[in-house]
Amino acid sequence: MRYADETIVVGTMTLPGTERSVRNARLFVRDLLPVEWPVRGDLELVCTELSANAVRHTASGRGGHFSVVLRRSSDRLIVEVVDDGSGGRPVRRTPAGEPGEGGRGLQLVNELALSWGYRTLGFRTSVFAEFELPALLREPVRG
Repeated sequence: MRYADETIVVGTMTLPGTERSVRNARLFVRDLLPVEWPVRGDLELVCTELSANAVRHTASGRGGHFSVVLRRSSDRLIVEVVDDGSGGRPVRRTPAGEPGEGGRGLQLVNELALSWGYRTLGFRTSVFAEFELPALLREPVRG
C-alpha cells in the first residue's frame, strides 16, 4: 500500500447515504476519467463496491453521508470512499466462487486493484484502492 505517497485530488463528491447515491458515485468517477483509460471500468466497479459497502454496512446508510475522492500520484490512481464509520474494520467475508448472497465486494476489490486498504479518521472510515496509471500519463505530481 503506497497511499501515503504524494497525491493530488482529481475530484471529490459527498453524497447522502442512499442506494441511489451508489450509482451517482460510479457516474462521478466515470465522468472524471477518459474513456480510453484501460483501468476506467475497474475503477468504476471498485467505486461502486466501496460506495455500496458504505451505504449497507456503516452509519452512512442510516441517515448519514459518504464521500468519494479520486486521487492520482505519479504512477497510481486511487479511489477512496470515506464513510460515517461502522465501529469495525472492513472484512472480506465470502471468497469468490463460494455460495452466498453477498459479501464478495471486497474480494472483488482485492482482485481488481493493485492494493487496497483502510484507515480510520476519527469516527469515520476511509477505504481506498490503488490502480496503475496508464504509462503514457505518468509524470511527476506537482502540488
